[in-house]
Amino acid sequence: MPEPSPTLKRRGRLLRIGAALVVLLAVAGYLVVQYVTGGHGPGCKVVSGRNDGEEYEFTPEQAVNAATIAAVGTGRGMSERAVTIALATSLQESGLRNIQHGDRDSLGLFQQRPSQGWGKPQQILDPTYAAGVFYEHLAKVPDYQKLPLTVAAQRVQRSGFPEAYAKHEPDAELLAAALTGHAPATLTCQGRPDPTTVQAAGPDAVRAALVRDFGRDALQPAGAEVSRKKHASTPSPATTAAAASGTRTVTVPVAAGKSPAKGRTAGQRGWQVAHWAVANATALHIERVSFGGREWTAGNTDSRWRTAGSQEAGAAAKAAVRIVTGQ
Repeated sequence: MPEPSPTLKRRGRLLRIGAALVVLLAVAGYLVVQYVTGGHGPGCKVVSGRNDGEEYEFTPEQAVNAATIAAVGTGRGMSERAVTIALATSLQESGLRNIQHGDRDSLGLFQQRPSQGWGKPQQILDPTYAAGVFYEHLAKVPDYQKLPLTVAAQRVQRSGFPEAYAKHEPDAELLAAALTGHAPATLTCQGRPDPTTVQAAGPDAVRAALVRDFGRDALQPAGAEVSRKKHASTPSPATTAAAASGTRTVTVPVAAGKSPAKGRTAGQRGWQVAHWAVANATALHIERVSFGGREWTAGNTDSRWRTAGSQEAGAAAKAAVRIVTGQ
């Protein structure tokens, strides 16, 4: 067999080098995605309530942090615009991740600096605290609701790249509309439990997380009732699921006087809590959420909100949000 010509040998080497570069680029791309998403790919999505096709995909980790930012804001009586500003800021500063590093001594969701008076490191790394202190500073900005988002955010953050906030405004608006309850049934997650999480799960953990994010003054612990009812008789196959879920249900009333946000309709309050629960589904092992005649179930292929088909979900249509946990 004749030996390949030098030209063919060079061509073969170039093809092997090209193939190796493709593999390296693919690996690099994967690592970048893992860094940006914290190791978990997009499992959540928010869509526009205006049916204009706008949507934003994000990770369960980002969903938990976004829900906390929105809950803290509405609990303080801040507007949807304020929540949009806060979410856009966190998207730019940390990618909605509670990171323990940054420029100089910057930390957390908003990359706040202990040396600049934002708080102690352990405080800044508490998402509830970080969101609260951000809103505290934002509320002091005159006419912040009328300012361009970049200007309002910059007056709080004093960033070296103030224009960078603008690119996150569309996504932040979608998130804010859903997580303040103004856009019903627009936020969904796959809701698959994360085996690596160390966060407590179960109805008591859900109730504690509600109080943590919405605040004791805005959401009294007694307002989120944990059902532990059991059936005395031997259950039939049809009632077994209802009996099991009855011991792991958190009911959150949204009527006046028991709301997680003051000065808003019961429907808005209910959808905020419902979306909050879906956003926390992976972390808190939440299996089902019902409100407003709609029901979300973890693990569905499309994760859509569906018309409630059970009596349990129907009972929660207007008066309360029902959250069923996996344990």
